[in-house]
Amino acid sequence: MTAAQTKPDGARRAYYDRIAGLSLAPLWETLHALVPPSPQSPCVPAHWRYDQVRPYLMESADLITAKEAVRRVLILQNPGLGGQAAITHTLFAGLQLIMPGEVAPSHRHTQSALRFIIEGDGAYTAVDGEKTIMHPGDFVITPSWTWHDHGHDGTGPMVWLDGLDIPLVRMLDAGFAENFPEERQPLARPEGDAPARYGAGLLPVDYAPTSRTSPMFNYPYARTREALEKMRGAEEWDSCHGLKMTYANPATGGYAMPTIGAFIQLLPKGFSTAPYRSTDGTVYAVVEGKGRSTIADKVFEWAPRDVFVAPSWAWQKHEAAGDAVLFSFSDRPVQNALGLWREQRGNH
Repeated sequence: MTAAQTKPDGARRAYYDRIAGLSLAPLWETLHALVPPSPQSPCVPAHWRYDQVRPYLMESADLITAKEAVRRVLILQNPGLGGQAAITHTLFAGLQLIMPGEVAPSHRHTQSALRFIIEGDGAYTAVDGEKTIMHPGDFVITPSWTWHDHGHDGTGPMVWLDGLDIPLVRMLDAGFAENFPEERQPLARPEGDAPARYGAGLLPVDYAPTSRTSPMFNYPYARTREALEKMRGAEEWDSCHGLKMTYANPATGGYAMPTIGAFIQLLPKGFSTAPYRSTDGTVYAVVEGKGRSTIADKVFEWAPRDVFVAPSWAWQKHEAAGDAVLFSFSDRPVQNALGLWREQRGNH
């Protein structure tokens, strides 16, 4: 036995107290927690039923305007993270509401954002001088440090799921933000300019990417759904995912965003996935259909517009009662870039 192993606890405790005054601590007391044999996330599986959340979201419109709030959002807080504004360790998620005639003022920040449209029609987002109308199921990107504002020229409430890398940027101490001097930014390009330039299997002849974020900032659901339906005919079903696709950057073929990976998957009626887990904690939004997901020891019965989260390295299994479509996002691009991402597949 070493001298350290034979020291009584009292002597060790006194030693720890003395070195604490010098901002020192013994690694051997925390080594196994700091370097665990497998991920030990405090995040827990959680499920937000849209029919339960929606009344509170609508009530918020009577309490504060979009202009006063800047962004009228109800944060989806992971119950395991002690009130942090986070759904996983690296990601933020929230439901944003904008009412007819409102404008969410223009600003920019280093955090990257996605919008997945949940409910309504007629609202738009403007990104760095270009406007796009948003429809349910659309995947919309706000790249880091780009001016963006939202407005609603239609009727009825408009709701979307916000996903941002706020916790990751906070962890890196790299957050900056700035307000635009006017409520709306001036538009410099006609609506539809980005899909014309980058979304037709073409690129401008002299195009040189200046960002790792996709130059396409709206991926319409109508096109996405059509692609899934055409691929259904090939019946190339993955046992763990059904038919799952990644939203891609047309300029690079990589992820649409450098810090957040976004995915869409089709589960046909009666399909049950094999157990699966990966190191990227994943946020799911139900686009179509009903079904059930088992995540770790929790079982969630979901319906359209619900949101649920699978923590890092938690076993997950999905079952579709009828044809179902799930949108999801995670920090997989970061983990892949750092060589950290892992997955494990189970058997039926």
